[in-house]
Amino acid sequence: MGLALTILLVAVGLLARHVAPGDPFAYAGKPLQPPSGAHWFGTDNLGRDVAKAIVHGMRTSALVVLWVIAISSVIGLVIGAIAGYFGRLVDDLLMRLTELFQAIPRFFLVLLVLSVFGSGTRLLIIALGFTSWPLLARVVRAEVLSLRERQFVEAARSVGASDARIVVRHILPNVVPAAVVMIALLASRVILLEASLSFLGLGDANVMSLGFLVANAQRFIRVAWWMSVFPGATLAVAVIAVNLLADGLNDTFTPNR
Repeated sequence: MGLALTILLVAVGLLARHVAPGDPFAYAGKPLQPPSGAHWFGTDNLGRDVAKAIVHGMRTSALVVLWVIAISSVIGLVIGAIAGYFGRLVDDLLMRLTELFQAIPRFFLVLLVLSVFGSGTRLLIIALGFTSWPLLARVVRAEVLSLRERQFVEAARSVGASDARIVVRHILPNVVPAAVVMIALLASRVILLEASLSFLGLGDANVMSLGFLVANAQRFIRVAWWMSVFPGATLAVAVIAVNLLADGLNDTFTPNR
């Protein structure tokens, strides 16, 4: 169920221009109209179609999540694998760096970066991508510490395999199951972080986002419930879907735990 919902949401987001063509900021009808056949989720205070805005907001969330996961996964896998495999001084240095990033609340760090350098989707992706890797790095390190003493690794060393070959060909493939679960959990956090920052007005003003829709609906919550309910429900479904996917992956990869 988690996989199906996640694929559906990502597909709708990435295909937003085909699912809901047109400008989501454009006037679509009389303001504050309730859900109807013409506008499934009603219209907002400026006459914009809420359903079209949600679809394009899902596109923003999908792009941010995919890019952030790509950046943080590379950093987390590399740092965790190097720290776990080489150990000693290298491990100490990389783990202290990881703890430094963990000691600073990520939300406020990203908030500070966006406040100083300005808002924008690209900057948001960079800020989240370079602050979301520590937990993944620690999980990868723990797995590598266990794997580096296994017999198949010793066999690879005995035939003269280089450290890089051992890590890439023999260790990382066995780390992937645990890493995938952590990456799925990371995705749900990124969804909420992106929405929270957009809610505070630190998102890209030129693109539609779910956080912006929820923030815009605050003033009209008593007269236009649909403006807040549908974007909020979409965020809830997205987070639940990704968490269900993570639980399913965890049960699949670790059935005996």
